[in-house]
Amino acid sequence: MSSLAKRYRFRPSWFMTALTIVFCAVTISAGNWQRSRALEKASLQQKLDAWAAQPPLQVPVTPVDSKDIELRPVVATGRYVVDRTILIDNKVHRGRVGYHVVTPLRLEDSEMHVLVVRGWVVGGATRDQLPVIQTPEGVRQVEGIAAIPSDRVLELAEVQPGYVWQNLLLDRYAAWSKLKLQPFIIRQTNDVADGLVRDWPRPDVGIEKHRIYAMQWYSFATLSLILYVALNLKRNRD
Repeated sequence: MSSLAKRYRFRPSWFMTALTIVFCAVTISAGNWQRSRALEKASLQQKLDAWAAQPPLQVPVTPVDSKDIELRPVVATGRYVVDRTILIDNKVHRGRVGYHVVTPLRLEDSEMHVLVVRGWVVGGATRDQLPVIQTPEGVRQVEGIAAIPSDRVLELAEVQPGYVWQNLLLDRYAAWSKLKLQPFIIRQTNDVADGLVRDWPRPDVGIEKHRIYAMQWYSFATLSLILYVALNLKRNRD
């Protein structure tokens, strides 16, 4: 027997052992999830950079598969349908509460439309004071990024479709507007001097944040093992 073994004994309780195993499993699993998210966003970053170097895709008048166009730079040509404009409520920009302005664009020489999230506008002093939206007339060319709005939303009350909406759901909008829609939206990026703010975050942001979180979770697992050994390693009495 070594001199170290003679001087110390290691006899952890079953409860402490089980607790450490569970804690390590949870923290390592959380670290692995954060690491996988960082890898996914890094891969997405490469795709976005590659797409940005290519000409934008022209939005066709025939229905497309949304998965083939999601997050791609696109351009659409048509006329805005002003009377089907809606505001998406509770959108915050630099600490100020406002709305996202959404207007359908009727594609040229067709009955097909695509929803354009045109930008952000600040809200009024009260809920009753809605902003006045300027909408360009005539044939317009809209540039932006194709996106698929989430259908998993939280709504605090029964929705009554009108000018102000809690969330943008394509199926609900199509039923309300009676318009034929492409299965995606465009987050507009080109400036048309309409007073709206177009400051969209890239979907690949947060790579470094996920990496930091992963290291934190792994550190928790390592610390728990160190404490497990330190608290259960006792010096033998002479």
